[in-house]
Amino acid sequence: MKLTLMQFVSLDGVSQGPGAPDEDTSGGFERGGWFVPFVDDAFLRLATAWTNEADAFLFGRHTYVNFARDWPKNTDPDDAVATQLNGRPKFVASQTLTAADWEPTTILSGDVAARVAEVKQQPGRELQIHGSARLGAAMLAAGLVDELRLVVAPVVVGQGRRLFPAGSEPAGLRLTSHDTTPGGLAIQVYEPAGPARFGTYGS
Repeated sequence: MKLTLMQFVSLDGVSQGPGAPDEDTSGGFERGGWFVPFVDDAFLRLATAWTNEADAFLFGRHTYVNFARDWPKNTDPDDAVATQLNGRPKFVASQTLTAADWEPTTILSGDVAARVAEVKQQPGRELQIHGSARLGAAMLAAGLVDELRLVVAPVVVGQGRRLFPAGSEPAGLRLTSHDTTPGGLAIQVYEPAGPARFGTYGS
């Protein structure tokens, strides 16, 4: 399977708590819900189309716990995203989780990168990471991400955990497609392009 990393980010790179004020308040974060004002029908159609390409999902522990709490409550058969998330195989990377009741779920512990590499060898289309920014950044640094889909909201959040915090491993990316929505979201799709390159302007 192809490993696809899907992330909502602000203009200043924040990925924490995009969906609600109480989604993720860790570290004293108080500005959750910054993504919501820009969601429109065009984005919802795109998100549904992306999710329909998944044959499995990969989560970090925190995102998994939140999704497992909320998504099983959505039993609407016409909600394609809920149908995919609730029905497809799920993998959660965690060294502490001992039980995962959102079926079907497999806990990946120990050497997570090696375990994810094994999952990628299974037949299927996409293994998708939704949220789970720290896990996603780690998989990118490990060379396991095949495609990065960023949805950039036109807002400066000013605090919160970033997708690529200071000290992140340098990485080169190639832009493969881009689009915008009427609500102002910028859709940027990248694929890894080897090590980051550096140079001197004009030389």
